[in-house]
Amino acid sequence: MQIIDIVKKRAPITGEQIAESLQLSRPTIRSDLSVLVMLDYIDAKPKVGYFLGTKAKPRLSGGKLLQETKVKDIQSLPIIIRETTTVQDAVVTLFLQDVGTLIICDGDGKLAGVASRKDFLKVTLGNPGAVTIPVSMVMTRQPKVVTVSPEEPVLEAAHKMIFHEVDSLPVVVSGGDGENGVKLDVVGRLTKTSIIKLLLEIEANG
Repeated sequence: MQIIDIVKKRAPITGEQIAESLQLSRPTIRSDLSVLVMLDYIDAKPKVGYFLGTKAKPRLSGGKLLQETKVKDIQSLPIIIRETTTVQDAVVTLFLQDVGTLIICDGDGKLAGVASRKDFLKVTLGNPGAVTIPVSMVMTRQPKVVTVSPEEPVLEAAHKMIFHEVDSLPVVVSGGDGENGVKLDVVGRLTKTSIIKLLLEIEANG
């Protein structure tokens, strides 16, 4: 990526200087910088600036590989529940499957929403009766759900995770038109863990 090349040549360098080199505004590249820092390709020190991270020092091909690798290559099986499932049963599924977010589908098997551990905590703390309500009452509803397609580059998916501050994304394909727009079929899920595993493989095979 251009950002890594700029940091390699001019480190330490500020975000403003990187943006100026790319002829872009600082807010435009903020998510790019966040992704590269998260993936350890660049590092940052307050009042100093950006410099190369440990992943970029041996070689600079990781960013390219993340761009070339598709979501479908590293996606995992989705953990799906129905929107009529109670909060109690959903929380049990959450812990049995050891995931941070559940994908919720309607009666036709189409994406209806997602619910995270934080969502369940908000509704159940101090409200014991909440465990019997359906997850449809606490979930983030489609179309507000952030999703990715199987053909999207992993790098773009990582951008979405950083920007929207989520740990996983439903992987979806079009499931036909519905009354409120396009229906989505869930074919997988992408997690930060999957991306980190990919980076470890890149490192091991380098």
